[in-house]
Amino acid sequence: MFTAAPVPAQPRVPARLTRLRVLLVEDDEGDAFLVEELLREQDAAIQLTIVRSLREARPLLSEVDCILLDLGLPDAQGIDGLRKVLAEAPGTAVCVLTGQQDTHVGIGAVGEGAQDYLVKGQVDGALLERSVQYAVERKYAEENARRLREVELRQAESARLERGLLPQPLMTTDELAVHTFYRPGRYEALLGGDFFDVVQTCPETVYAMIGDVSGHDVDGAALGVELRVAWRALTLAGVPQEQTLAAMEQVLSSERSHPSTFATMAVLRIDVAAGRASCWLAGHPPPLLLRDGRVTEVDAPYGLLLGLGDAPRERAEVELGPEWSLLLYTDGLVEGRVGDGTARLTDDGLTRLCTARLARGQEMERLPASLVEEAETLNGGALADDVAIVLLTKEANR
Repeated sequence: MFTAAPVPAQPRVPARLTRLRVLLVEDDEGDAFLVEELLREQDAAIQLTIVRSLREARPLLSEVDCILLDLGLPDAQGIDGLRKVLAEAPGTAVCVLTGQQDTHVGIGAVGEGAQDYLVKGQVDGALLERSVQYAVERKYAEENARRLREVELRQAESARLERGLLPQPLMTTDELAVHTFYRPGRYEALLGGDFFDVVQTCPETVYAMIGDVSGHDVDGAALGVELRVAWRALTLAGVPQEQTLAAMEQVLSSERSHPSTFATMAVLRIDVAAGRASCWLAGHPPPLLLRDGRVTEVDAPYGLLLGLGDAPRERAEVELGPEWSLLLYTDGLVEGRVGDGTARLTDDGLTRLCTARLARGQEMERLPASLVEEAETLNGGALADDVAIVLLTKEANR
């Protein structure tokens, strides 16, 4: 029998605005009545429902905050009964009720997953209410910790996957130095909708590409990876870039998750020995040519964006000379604000930043990161969009 322990004199505790929903599963009418009376005398912030068996309890297990479970039910005996309750209500706190001679059973119940146990005959209203509250809070803490572990595992798995998908330039020549910068706009992401690649197809020919998928979500990042891989495969297979860009249009149209998704691209084919390059644009900002202390945009005609329909993209020829650098970038670098107004950095502003950096003797390998740092300073904080930069440098003595 569940007998009440002596209750010391104490001030009355007002009922809470938010009441806990508690399900008492107890087949002994006397014990059930006493639990109800203890809570009523305590003015406990608890809404109590009483059932006599696990069969009656099943429809209610997941609809309450805490289950007070007697381990001697007709259809659920001991630890086996607790296991059934835990399996059917994994998100609900459970506090088991044991006899005075079964303290070890209560300890075993906690080890199985119950949040607490109470010994019949050693409980007053205050202890009963506090145990229920503690059980609920402990369950919340356990569930939050479990969710956090799951999130951390998913993030770690995503990070490993994204690191594996980040581009690795395929180069064998030491005549060109390649410096890159990549940072997605999505919070805590490693991969965004911007994409780039650099591949060498023969000793004297290097191809470089940079692109930007519209949007900043995971679908954009996945599509960027698909476009990059498709471009590399076609380029290594020797497919002319005009045909490659037409194939990229097909890839984007078939793989995008929404018909309004589009992408931009800029492609360079560099003849290292001849000091000459060809450039194709598909709605992308033209590369910057850094040569003889001057910075100029590559004069190439804008082609149609990828995703708006197939159309020829015209080629532009660029004379490079013996010593030069080519900077490819995505528009996330130039869309930041300049000061407190609405003015943006723009492509012209980036040209001025590059010119100033060259005048100060900026090391080429630090140029991409330093441009981002200065753009963020002008913006008054981090840039909102993805940023990708590819810098290829040919020095006269290489």
